[in-house]
Amino acid sequence: MSEPSTVETASPQSSLLYLEGVSKSYGALSVLRDISLGIEKGQVVCLIGPSGAGKSTLLRCVNHLETINGGTIHFEGKPVYRYMRDGKLVVDPERRVEAIRASIGMVFQSFNLFPHLTVLGNIVEAPIHVLHQPRAEARDNALALLAKVGLTDKAENYPHQLSGGQQQRVAIARALAMNPKLMLFDEATSALDPELVGEVLKVMRDLAAEGMTMLVVTHEMGFARDVSDAVVFMANGEIVEKGKPAEIFTAPSNQRTRQFLQTILHSEGMAGAA
Repeated sequence: MSEPSTVETASPQSSLLYLEGVSKSYGALSVLRDISLGIEKGQVVCLIGPSGAGKSTLLRCVNHLETINGGTIHFEGKPVYRYMRDGKLVVDPERRVEAIRASIGMVFQSFNLFPHLTVLGNIVEAPIHVLHQPRAEARDNALALLAKVGLTDKAENYPHQLSGGQQQRVAIARALAMNPKLMLFDEATSALDPELVGEVLKVMRDLAAEGMTMLVVTHEMGFARDVSDAVVFMANGEIVEKGKPAEIFTAPSNQRTRQFLQTILHSEGMAGAA
């Protein structure tokens, strides 16, 4: 019998990030229902599923861009943002929220770069103003990160002078400049032309190999299969199935998971044939 996946055995104390019965709704519309999931330091967990499953909302809740309606988010073993203590609701002050956010990097579908700043300016902005790094130190770190993502020669360019893939790599470097403990990727390649996807996935693969803890929403099944430690399939705001990539991709136990994978893998096969 195979060992259980970490996402099945995690606890708030053992996990860098632990979601415990998290729910989110907008009025009568329930977007997340009773989500429980743990990610240990150094793990890569990929969220897959159809559009509208709640995957992006889940990431936004982790970074407190959305406020949960129920359950608890734990970060580094402690409840954060909004939680119950001794029967009373506790809402973290903005100062603590900002400190937690500084430890969680997020890369969106759209690149969200500041158009009036150079590539270098985009990367040093937050370390200087949020972490209060000396400008020279922030600049040196930014140049090192640009080398990591293969864009050293673009330091003085502006975002409009870059391809989509280059802009997304700058966005990754900008998130890494805050020295995060956790990286969130929300369909980081979905807005890119097909020929540019590979350069962004390479950076993400390199980060995973270096031990970065990552929670990734993706439709790139090859990445999820090859890089992740666990795969979580979501539909209709719920976790339908979760486990090791080999289990999910070769022998999913849920019919809904099987249908989704058959559809998307067939589409990838047709695209490859084209």
